[in-house]
Amino acid sequence: MAPFLSVQESAASAVACALGSLLWVSACDLSPRSSSIEPVRVAAASDLSFAFEQLGRDFRAETGQSVTFSFASTGVLARQLQAGAPFDVFAAAHVSFVRDVVQAGACDAATQVNYARGRLALWTRAGTAAPPRALRDLTDARYRKIAIANPDHAPYGRAARQALERLGLYEELRPKLVFGENVRQAFQLAESGNVDAAIIALSHVATDRDNPWLEVPEELFPSFEQALVVCSRGKNRDGGLAFARFVDSPRGRAALREFGLLPPEKRTPSSP
Repeated sequence: MAPFLSVQESAASAVACALGSLLWVSACDLSPRSSSIEPVRVAAASDLSFAFEQLGRDFRAETGQSVTFSFASTGVLARQLQAGAPFDVFAAAHVSFVRDVVQAGACDAATQVNYARGRLALWTRAGTAAPPRALRDLTDARYRKIAIANPDHAPYGRAARQALERLGLYEELRPKLVFGENVRQAFQLAESGNVDAAIIALSHVATDRDNPWLEVPEELFPSFEQALVVCSRGKNRDGGLAFARFVDSPRGRAALREFGLLPPEKRTPSSP
């Protein structure tokens, strides 16, 4: 189990997120502490890193409460919660992990909010290999290494594997696959040039106008909903409830939509 992380306070505006080589877990305090009120501590799936950092700033502006995020793969965070980690909110990349922590007594089922559905993207860095037009293009020799999140504990890695299996490509591409510990790390492998392409969360690239990417058709993998829940061992339950309500508010939904995180009930048509 990954160790619990401490949060480094900053007198300036934002604290940079720490990146681990094997486990990308970060603790980001989005504002200096100006009062004795405990920050809202949120354990969030890695696909939410960009979107939730923006939500945290918006929440602070609206409520005056600071938010601390710990980002990692959903499976790793669920195990931490089951072992007693004192988070106020758990935002999972797959609703099944919320059910697990509720069953373990770590979180409150009555507070569950299904906030988005999982969407995949195929991303390549500009100026490297010619961008693919579909997943099938990854069989080309110009793509020597392809990153996905570890499907054993990362929902987006599982979805990427399922999409490749649906197309009959997984076994052919298996020698090329490089597993990131979470979907954010898989993206970083492609950003750094260590792999030629990555199948990742659309939320990481929805605002990218500089590099080529395409959405993976949703019919290639089983639909999965993302959910959050307020937890029982944190020190700021009221703040956790307020943050959960904010995520589910019109302003929160609008912020999520900017990063490609659409409500579960609305599926966009996808190309064949």
